[in-house]
Amino acid sequence: MAVIERINSKGIGEITAEPVRIDKVMQGEKTGYAVIIDRISQDVPFFRTYLKNAAVTGTAVINNPFWWSADDKFFNNCLMTQIGIPVPKTVILPSFDLPTDTTHDSFSNLTYPLNWEAIFSYVGFPAYMKPFAGGGWKSVYRLDNAEEFYQKHTETGQLVMMLQEEIVFEEYYRCYCIGGKYVRVMPYEPRNPFHMRYSASFEASEEKRKQMEEIVLRINSYLGYDFNTVELAVRDGVPYAIDFCNPAPDADQDSVGEENFEWVVETSANYAIERASAQNDETDNLTWGEYVKRSAEGKPLVKKN
Repeated sequence: MAVIERINSKGIGEITAEPVRIDKVMQGEKTGYAVIIDRISQDVPFFRTYLKNAAVTGTAVINNPFWWSADDKFFNNCLMTQIGIPVPKTVILPSFDLPTDTTHDSFSNLTYPLNWEAIFSYVGFPAYMKPFAGGGWKSVYRLDNAEEFYQKHTETGQLVMMLQEEIVFEEYYRCYCIGGKYVRVMPYEPRNPFHMRYSASFEASEEKRKQMEEIVLRINSYLGYDFNTVELAVRDGVPYAIDFCNPAPDADQDSVGEENFEWVVETSANYAIERASAQNDETDNLTWGEYVKRSAEGKPLVKKN
């Protein structure tokens, strides 16, 4: 609502904002909106499909619903290894319980037991185990050894989990990126209680801030997110990208603080107006990242100098 109020307060000609209203969804029919900022479809499949119909009929949807519902945290880590972004050593694991409507025969391609020795040697301990998709610090475990891993993995049911190297960091930053060009680097202390995580005792130097901004822009350029946060853990002076797959990142004033909230509201409002001004009913108005664009054009993933 703060973004809606901010857009309307600017008095930009015919551009106004309101909460999306849906009373029917017919295939191939326009929504009447030039831009939709999505903060809920990650939890509501009906809205996700509505947004895909909106996109195909010309609406600029923030974020691209086709992309964020196709990618996941493990794939994004894999992509980072190809474009030169430091990430923790990570492996993906099959769910402990069989998925619904499958049997052991469905997993005939899976060698069992997995090569746990190689997996644990690669990742090391302590390690973190967390879902390959989702967020909100749900079902996240810190593990000190293999025995603890085996015990906790039994609790994860049908969740597909990642096992990830622990980055023991000196500093940690949560970075907003809006429109693939506006970045706000925020000191963040994930070891603090939730309501105090933006109260950190460190601050990035100008050189480190510029380095992190470049990393954040590169990540979002390849993923194609309009609205995303990137978490960076700095170990031995190197920023490691920890979490950067957030189609609806936390922007609550009570958690991010007044100054960060103001930046998000103002930047989001200006970017939405920018997208509405450029929207064309006859074309695709989504943001597509370099990974998709370069792949579709048959170009190398990384530009050669």
